[in-house]
Amino acid sequence: MDASEENNVKAVRRSKEEKKLLRKQIKASHTLLKHEGIHTTPQLTRSLVVANGGLGNSVSREELSAALKETGEVESLLMPPHKPYAFVTYSCEESALKAYTHLNGQKLQCGESSVMLYLAYVNSVTYEEEASVPLPEGLVLLEDFVSPEEEALLLAAVDWSSTNEDVTAQKALKHRRVKHYGFEFRYDNNNVDKDKPLPAGIPAECLPVLERCLRNGQINVMPDQLTVNQYESGQGIPPHVDTHSAFEDTILSLSLGAKTVMEFRHPDGRVVAVVLPGRSLLVMKSESRYLWTHGITPRKFDMVPACEQQSPDHVTPEPGTRSNLTLSKRGTRTSFTFRKIRPEPCRCAFPSACDSQGAPSTLSPSTPSPPALPCCHADAARLEEEYVHRVYDAIASHFSSTRHSPWPRVCHFLSSLPPGSVLADVGCGNGKYLGVNPEMIAVGCDRSSALVQICAERGFHAFVSDALNVPLRTASCDACISIAVIHHFSTEERRLAAMRELVRLLKPGGHALIYVWAFEQEYNKQRSKYLKDHNKEHNGKENLTKSTSEDRREPHGKSAIQNSGHLEEGYEPVGKVTDGKLSVHTNRTAFNTQDLLVPWHLKEGKKPGEEESGDGVKRNKRKEKSKKVLTNQTRTDSNPGLSPGFDASMSPGLRLDTDDATHSPGSKPSPSGTTQTSSSHLKSESESHLTAVFHRYYHVFHQGELEQLCSQVDGVKVQSSYHDQGNWCVILEKD
Repeated sequence: MDASEENNVKAVRRSKEEKKLLRKQIKASHTLLKHEGIHTTPQLTRSLVVANGGLGNSVSREELSAALKETGEVESLLMPPHKPYAFVTYSCEESALKAYTHLNGQKLQCGESSVMLYLAYVNSVTYEEEASVPLPEGLVLLEDFVSPEEEALLLAAVDWSSTNEDVTAQKALKHRRVKHYGFEFRYDNNNVDKDKPLPAGIPAECLPVLERCLRNGQINVMPDQLTVNQYESGQGIPPHVDTHSAFEDTILSLSLGAKTVMEFRHPDGRVVAVVLPGRSLLVMKSESRYLWTHGITPRKFDMVPACEQQSPDHVTPEPGTRSNLTLSKRGTRTSFTFRKIRPEPCRCAFPSACDSQGAPSTLSPSTPSPPALPCCHADAARLEEEYVHRVYDAIASHFSSTRHSPWPRVCHFLSSLPPGSVLADVGCGNGKYLGVNPEMIAVGCDRSSALVQICAERGFHAFVSDALNVPLRTASCDACISIAVIHHFSTEERRLAAMRELVRLLKPGGHALIYVWAFEQEYNKQRSKYLKDHNKEHNGKENLTKSTSEDRREPHGKSAIQNSGHLEEGYEPVGKVTDGKLSVHTNRTAFNTQDLLVPWHLKEGKKPGEEESGDGVKRNKRKEKSKKVLTNQTRTDSNPGLSPGFDASMSPGLRLDTDDATHSPGSKPSPSGTTQTSSSHLKSESESHLTAVFHRYYHVFHQGELEQLCSQVDGVKVQSSYHDQGNWCVILEKD
């Protein structure tokens, strides 16, 4: 081949590469329009949208800004939270053209991974800031409270190599290690033994800091209890409220080492994410101490305000601003939480959350009084927050390990969608349906940030959202699925609202598949696998190594009934709660009420790939792609106790479970037929054989109830309905 022929071949190759790049640019622009309503233009402008260059793709502001500045002066860089794109505006069109030419189709290295950037021109950059939420009442953050020298002294005062647990009650918990001074915080009863002080009091190195707090008025009495927690990157602590009866009002939390983000949640659903820099002091008093939960979501990156001021795109944001964010990689963080032991019962102004005044403690050793059915919207939101959202965040890893086999009939629905269809999985859980049909554009959302993080690590597109308010454009989806989600809403109005939100997302002619747990676990003389497993567990006749627990809990085989699109006449609800209180269901038995709490037994001490379901069957380790979607969610270092919804605790939490339908809530009935519950919470390695029990709220649907709910939604008809292994299911079509 002579030189001229070789040059011609190279030219052809370049042409093919250019065509491939153009196709990918067009696809990226189409996706932005479909999901975000972002209109691109072929005309040269100073502003561009950078697809794949967002915080939701684990791209930091610093990394993207450095690449963009190579082509010219950047006037502004906007990176919306949780989104997989960013907007850049250059000072002149020449620089924008250079960026469009040189950065399109180029890889951007982001730590150990990389993303391919696709740029397109936009006529204008618009972004609506979320309304800022003030800090909880009584919460104060003091930055640089200790000097670097004091920080070093405090860290050196904690001897992690010590093996004498009787002195400092050192524990190696699953997600962190902990030491107690003065008094041991006991995780078996979520309290302290006030008559048994530890030999080791608060270290002398802490006294100058505490005396400063006394002088400055942060506290009015010297603390006598210290809990030191150490977190590695990726570790966290579940949402909780420090036990009222154990500690006095003011709680001090001193952050040393790496920064992190702590999330505060009010029972009414308000969420405030607070960045805790190294060497900062967090002071919790009054409402922020007694009523709001606090916690830290286990993840390796946090979204935090960009703090550099070297250029216009790196300015300190105003309070409440969320567009000037970047990613912060977590490192080792050590927290010193100082508290004063309470000698008398608590008489705070928040009796609904006070164990001294009758409210269940976060971890009571005895079974708590079950909650009542909600009588208003606020009650419903509070119930779901406590018995759905918080629970799924706490059990996310274990839950995901039991949800890896897609259900056949759901797969059939997804596989029947035409290539290029846009699918929204509302309540996607760990994303097991997002990859069923690779020819469709699938996006998922879930109320649990921990489960959304699992989706991201598996390479799926997902974001945090409530099923009542999904941030997708109206009529933007060809299909939606809601698998085992709507039964977690605690009132008919909220269940109906969730269904209307699904229909809103559909294009005319689009279809929605909905699964809810059925009251009738025995239908047409056939028992569901959920009930059959009860016999397997008691008779021991089945070889459990031949089928996984998920196989036994999920729908397999043919449905009992199909295409019953008409509404059942004379439908009347049965199994209503008679005394206003929710009952705790005995797993793998027939239902006797429609509204109930279902136990989930959290298995501790398992290897990541070998977590057990409630049936005790080990699962094979799964390889998953690494890709992160960052979200805010959480709980502080003060109280290592579990979140409400946990066994006796019933405190806040709501998430829309989507992977649970034939429900084997993952707990094992005892030989007597009653559910075994444990009053323990997350234990140390030596105690990992104990089981923590959480309770999830469900409304199980009676025959005809789901169709009746659908009939109240305008502009939609039931195309078919059926019973599938203990679930009522419908396929809706939008007019």
